[in-house]
Amino acid sequence: MKEPMSRYMNVGLIHFMAYPETMKGEGPILETVRKIALDDYFQVIELTWIKDDATRKAVRKMVDTAHMRVAFGGQPMLLSTGLNINDLDEAKRQAAVALLKQGIDQATELGAFGFAFLSGKYAEATQEESLQALVRSTRELCDYAREKGDMKVVHEVFDYDVDKKSLIGPASLARRYAELVCQTHDNFGLMADLSHLPLLRETAEQAIVPIKEYLVHAHMGNCVVRDPSLPAYGDAHPRFGFPDSENDVDQLTDYLRILFKVGYLNPENPPVVSFEVKPFGDEDPDLVIANAKRVLNLAWARL
Repeated sequence: MKEPMSRYMNVGLIHFMAYPETMKGEGPILETVRKIALDDYFQVIELTWIKDDATRKAVRKMVDTAHMRVAFGGQPMLLSTGLNINDLDEAKRQAAVALLKQGIDQATELGAFGFAFLSGKYAEATQEESLQALVRSTRELCDYAREKGDMKVVHEVFDYDVDKKSLIGPASLARRYAELVCQTHDNFGLMADLSHLPLLRETAEQAIVPIKEYLVHAHMGNCVVRDPSLPAYGDAHPRFGFPDSENDVDQLTDYLRILFKVGYLNPENPPVVSFEVKPFGDEDPDLVIANAKRVLNLAWARL
């Protein structure tokens, strides 16, 4: 592809994965956000909760000054607290919804265009009940987000039986879930993630084509799934080309081709495609980011 990426997509970076010490809403947030804001490779930064009000205001000013768009990831809020948005215990489900509403408040303060989350664990015997609980929770979040302004509520598709063991899940169930929510709400969509496809045992085509009408956000990354004894096994988002991992230039190229095929990548309304990469062990986060940019450049050149 000779045309610039920016004509077809806005490249983003998930701040709290690249710099995982910030994932709990604390740590060197300002310093690391500034690094990303200074890099004009990225049009979008994906942030999560920031517990300190002054830090949150400073981040908003920084990204506005840098002319960046913001997306908000509520996933760490659920994963770090153990709350489950599709919990069959109604009090626990409501606690998860209340927490994510706090995230929507912060997303609003940061000027985010989208708010993402994930579904929780489930039991096979009560999968349908869990799905209905998830739909109720999602509709509540969509209502709340609409009160705050023009913000999409986005569910990220995760693995269902390897690491996160989330209800959503396989492409067929992701589609059914999105159909149910979109019967009543038009501010909802799904997020695909290249990192999760091997964990789902789905190809890019199998994962994306069934949900193409509902796809509003995409992530790029890697995983290790061949053997539980291997380093970075599971949903750890190691760098591209990590030893014994699944994704590198070839797989990212195929992923982008499918995103083009379904019309997600387009020049009329370029969507967001963000890196979700995380340093493993003592790896330098900035080198991991450089790896991701280099791999995307190579993949784009092959299209």
